[in-house]
Amino acid sequence: MNYLEFAKALNLFPVFSVKDIQKRFPGFDSRRLVEWQQKGYLLKLKRGYYCFRERPRSEKFLHFAANKIYSPSYISFESALSYYNLIPEGVFTITSATTKNTANYSTPVGHFSYNHIKPSLFFGYKLLKENDFVIKIAEPEKVILDFFHINKINEQEAIEEMRFNQIVAKEIISFEKLKKYQQIFNSKIIDNRIRMFTQIINA
Repeated sequence: MNYLEFAKALNLFPVFSVKDIQKRFPGFDSRRLVEWQQKGYLLKLKRGYYCFRERPRSEKFLHFAANKIYSPSYISFESALSYYNLIPEGVFTITSATTKNTANYSTPVGHFSYNHIKPSLFFGYKLLKENDFVIKIAEPEKVILDFFHINKINEQEAIEEMRFNQIVAKEIISFEKLKKYQQIFNSKIIDNRIRMFTQIINA
């Protein structure tokens, strides 16, 4: 097999795995991957996962890559807060929730961070369609709960320092859904954090 044939078959994949390759090319010689990395055609993101070097590093690409290289996971925490414009700062690490162990990956395209949550809390994400692929990202209500679940912020001043966008929050967050999801977490600590958050948003 030559590289052009390989690239044509996998060009639409933002990120592809060795399994993806083997489905299209049974008996594929993995030594080609090393050769094409050395020639600068491919980038290795982590063991068994690759992308084409010329692939644009858009936010959607990075979110898809995060979903792909450590699954099951969905975009949440600071990355999802930034995606929804709920916080003013840009985010340089792609943050995700996962039922697997907490993990971090530094790759040629960026840094990916995964926080463990219980399987019972792995819900409240939506699927964003991008060409023939989907990106899993927390709903606005769920990212707020995920964030306060992982980050031990118990002072109102600390929440105020996050500079949540009050106008955007009121537009996109269903406080009825937030309360419904909150009940699943069943945590007085999180209830208190959400109470302070809500007071700040409605101030």
